Amino acid sequence: MILPLALAQFICSYAGTAMNVAIAPMARDLDTTVFGVQASITLFTLTMAALMIPGSKLTDVWGRKRCLVAGLLLYGTGALLAALAPGLGVMILGNALLEGVGSALMIPPIYILVTVMAPDLATRARYFGVVSGAGALGAATGPLIGGLITSLFSWRASFLLQVIVIAWIIVLIRRLPAPARTGPAPSFDVTGALLSAAGLLLVVLGVLLSTTYGWGAARSDVVVAGRVVIDEGGISPVWPTLTLGALTLASFAWHLHRAERRGREPLLHLRLFRDRAANLGLGTQAVQWLVMQGTFFVTAVYLQDALGYNAVMTGLVLTPATAGILASSAAAERFARNRTQRTLIIAGFVLTVAGMATLLALVAAGTGIWRTVPGLLLAGLGLGTMLTASVNLVQSSFPDHDQSDISGMSRSVSNLGSSLGTALAGSVIVSAAHPGAHPYAASLVVLLVIAVGGLLVSVLLPRTPAPSPSPSPTQSPAPEQPH
Repeated sequence: MILPLALAQFICSYAGTAMNVAIAPMARDLDTTVFGVQASITLFTLTMAALMIPGSKLTDVWGRKRCLVAGLLLYGTGALLAALAPGLGVMILGNALLEGVGSALMIPPIYILVTVMAPDLATRARYFGVVSGAGALGAATGPLIGGLITSLFSWRASFLLQVIVIAWIIVLIRRLPAPARTGPAPSFDVTGALLSAAGLLLVVLGVLLSTTYGWGAARSDVVVAGRVVIDEGGISPVWPTLTLGALTLASFAWHLHRAERRGREPLLHLRLFRDRAANLGLGTQAVQWLVMQGTFFVTAVYLQDALGYNAVMTGLVLTPATAGILASSAAAERFARNRTQRTLIIAGFVLTVAGMATLLALVAAGTGIWRTVPGLLLAGLGLGTMLTASVNLVQSSFPDHDQSDISGMSRSVSNLGSSLGTALAGSVIVSAAHPGAHPYAASLVVLLVIAVGGLLVSVLLPRTPAPSPSPSPTQSPAPEQPH
């Protein structure tokens, strides 16, 4: 039951990182520039992030399994188009648009189906551990697998691999039970979908622009439609874009309020924002993905730019972090039977902070590969522990009829954290790159401070009792007490 869901999460995470090691050969084959290929990769991220909440709501309109299958078909079609693309236009259509829309349709049902099909918190933790581990594995091994395939065959083969995996998932998904609808299909809030998509797109775009223009003064002229709209040294376009995104999201919130007052079905119910545990859990999710993607990015750039490693070697050096994430994700069910989600999230942050501090201390003392192993392993163990616990806490805070809403929110927050982690790490590296400076260390220090902030937020999570262990199959259930 869990295998096709985990594979779907793996392939989406893999797609987000695998193409970064094939930008140069893609640009040559497509007769375009490196900037053109990077634009396609960026558009994939923007499309997925912008449509995650509307895509999640469609699970209530179309049905969860049907939405998942539709997303898989769109994604597979997009990957096939990208593999056969003769030029940048077809690549953008396949990779950025169809794969982005497909991801937005199929990722939310993964988490909804896990939540509604798992009978108890511990089983749910095991399933989320498998799915979270698959996502982390896809993101971490994307450069390694993508680099190997590109080196041995072609970057097109990497897209064909995605098509094959998607086809396999569609075959496996036929045996997945389709939860019956408990009532009539709700109406779809088109205005809310447009406002949420526009707001999230602008926020993620603003974050991504920081990599090129920085957070303070613009590092270069900002050109739109052939005209310079902001001169070099002026305000970075990050802030106007983020401001416009924030205003759009504020309009989205006002629209939701009006829709509820008039008795209409909103894209999101405002009651989601009244649950303290879930809101803090969403905050820890954002920090976790920010720290994970930022740390992976800094380490990869350091290994490739400073030490001259290729993509394959870089992927191998990151293996301890991947192993740590997989090990702790595999133990998620056992952890959930004996500890509260709050305890696991705090413990995960402690391990992650310790791992990042160890990585900084050992790498500062020398450049041997072995010096990265203890820190990456500790950070991986911590990230795997709290990623699963945070998802479990957030999704389990709401009943079945709210799962589409909270799943869309959860995935959007995670995407925003991932985008911010990579962009923030990249902009710090660029801004700190001057003679005598250590830009990679500076970036890790910033991420470490953010991880400490996440630890402080996790301490504010409400205390809940540890779940009682479920009876084993050999135990007889306790007799019912008379009423």
